[in-house]
Amino acid sequence: MAKPDFGPDPLHGFLSAPSAPMGGNQVRLLQGGDDLFPAMCAAMAKARREVWLATYIFDDDDAGRAVSDALVAAARRGVAVRVVVDGFGTYATLATLRRWMAGSGVQLEVFRPIERWWSWLLPGQLRRLHQKLCVVDDEVAFIGGINIIDDRHDLKHGWTQLPRLDFAVSVQGPLVAAVHGTVQAMWARARLGHRWRDEVKALAASRRPVKDARQLIRRLRGRGDDAAPLPIPPRPMVAAFIVRDNVRRRAIERAYVGAMRAARQRIDIAVPYFYPGRAFRRSLSQAARRGVRVRLLMQGMVDYRIAAVAARVLYDELRSNGVCIYEYTPAFLHAKVALVDDQWATVGSSNIDPLSLLLNQEANVVVRDAGFTATLAERLDAAFAASTEVLGTPAKPGLRGWLQRRFVAWVAALYLRLAGITGRY
Repeated sequence: MAKPDFGPDPLHGFLSAPSAPMGGNQVRLLQGGDDLFPAMCAAMAKARREVWLATYIFDDDDAGRAVSDALVAAARRGVAVRVVVDGFGTYATLATLRRWMAGSGVQLEVFRPIERWWSWLLPGQLRRLHQKLCVVDDEVAFIGGINIIDDRHDLKHGWTQLPRLDFAVSVQGPLVAAVHGTVQAMWARARLGHRWRDEVKALAASRRPVKDARQLIRRLRGRGDDAAPLPIPPRPMVAAFIVRDNVRRRAIERAYVGAMRAARQRIDIAVPYFYPGRAFRRSLSQAARRGVRVRLLMQGMVDYRIAAVAARVLYDELRSNGVCIYEYTPAFLHAKVALVDDQWATVGSSNIDPLSLLLNQEANVVVRDAGFTATLAERLDAAFAASTEVLGTPAKPGLRGWLQRRFVAWVAALYLRLAGITGRY
């Protein structure tokens, strides 16, 4: 397959990344918690200085207990262990986590906790921590869409026979520093959000208040502390770490759109929640019309009906432009991955819907490497082969279809407005 043309800049598609695209990385694809959790726990067992973990869901099943035990063991041997969980995603298991980690030295913080019903009235409560990040000793980072929960456990539907389809990556090399800065910033923001009085008192009592204040500001900005230069690993994989936050509001969306506009042979996207804005849909349709094979892998086993309805109201529009749509039916789909041609791939936490693209704290890694893209393509090809293609002539836009599309658009606009987002999506 021919090498894709990324325009005059060979790193086209990385331009909105907060970390500059850099070589010298080792990026390994991990499928599901069955791959991720043992790798994370093994890294924590070797930790000498620090462990950082950020996640949306931290469940109290066996998988969650195994990760918790690894965190506790690291803390008890003197490693600085800091964990931040989302106050909504981990609401039901927060008491159990605190009990598991009590007295161990693990510093557990909650991002925007939901302590009372009126917590929802506080500004920004609809903007959740949806990142799934872990950094150990500035040597290895884990990035992806996998929550700390068993692959066969769904919080709404219970236990399933087959694991959900999900992905993450492990990263070694200079990119780890960018991940470290982001997870450190999320932990510091969560801590400052409900312990700001303690921080102010500590600064007032400090012998070096100016220096400590500057260090706190660096952490909140995600710059982290000064670290020693990292050794360059043997495989010079070019990668970038992309964050969607209140500063880089459309960074992940722009990375997708830039790559799709440069596509020449294929675009494969797997995502459970799909309701993109006009620019994203236009880029997909234009690629398909110019001969690019465009395939979307959606959920066939539905977890949230409103999310499935939102995706399906777009099927006719996309299919009429040549986009092929498949629904994954063997198990639940939770992957948020994509590839373009044979050189560009992304794995992360971001769905392609208003919540992820405009509201939540999200993080993806973008990899420009033929070997990595081929590995992801092999996994996606297997998933497409096990899925059901949406066939048939696109339905004519009747009254029921029009009403359904208008309802979904109204719900999305209302949610964004309540979260403080205005303007066109």
